[in-house]
Amino acid sequence: MSSANALYPSKQKGVAASFMIEATTPKYSLIERERRWLVDPRQRPDLGNLDHVLIEDQYISNTRMRLRRMTDSKTGLSVLKLTKKYECPDPLARPIVTAYLTEIEFEVFAKLDARSLAKKRYSVEGFSIDQFVGALDGLELAEIERSDEQMLRDLQPPAWAAAEVSADLRYQGGNLVIHGIPKD
Repeated sequence: MSSANALYPSKQKGVAASFMIEATTPKYSLIERERRWLVDPRQRPDLGNLDHVLIEDQYISNTRMRLRRMTDSKTGLSVLKLTKKYECPDPLARPIVTAYLTEIEFEVFAKLDARSLAKKRYSVEGFSIDQFVGALDGLELAEIERSDEQMLRDLQPPAWAAAEVSADLRYQGGNLVIHGIPKD
C-alpha cells in the first residue's frame, strides 16, 4: 500500500471501490436493445431484388469479441469494426462497445484465432433479415433495435416470424459459430 493510502485508508477504499466498479461495469458502452425471431422463408417477402449487406464475422477465440466486415452489395463499400457484447441478465438490453477500424487495424485482429460466419442482411418492413451462408445455410433470423425499452417490448413481430429467439442463447452469433443451427 502506498504511504498516502496508509495515511488515508478511506481514500484507499474509495479508489479500490471505484476500480472495482470500472472493472465490472462497461463504462463506455451503449445499451443495444434488440429482439430476434426465426424467419419462415415461405412467408417472408421475396429478397431476390433487394440490396443487402454482406456481413463477415470472426468470433475471436476465448473472448466475447467479434471482428466484423460489412460490405454493401450496391456500392462495394465496407465498414470494419471490433465489438464486444457483454453478458447481462436481460437479453433484450445488452451493453456493447464498438471500435471502427482501418483496414490495417482490421488485418491485425484478423490474424487472431477465430471462428467465422457470414450472412446477408436485408432491410424488410423495418426489420433486418439475416440470411446465413456457409455452415449456417438455411438459417434466417429477423431482428429489430429500438432505443426505448417499452417500445421494444411492445413491438409486434412481423407476420413472417416463426418464433421469437431473443432470450435463446443458442441463437447468439458466438454460439451459432461454435454449435451450428440449434436442433429444436
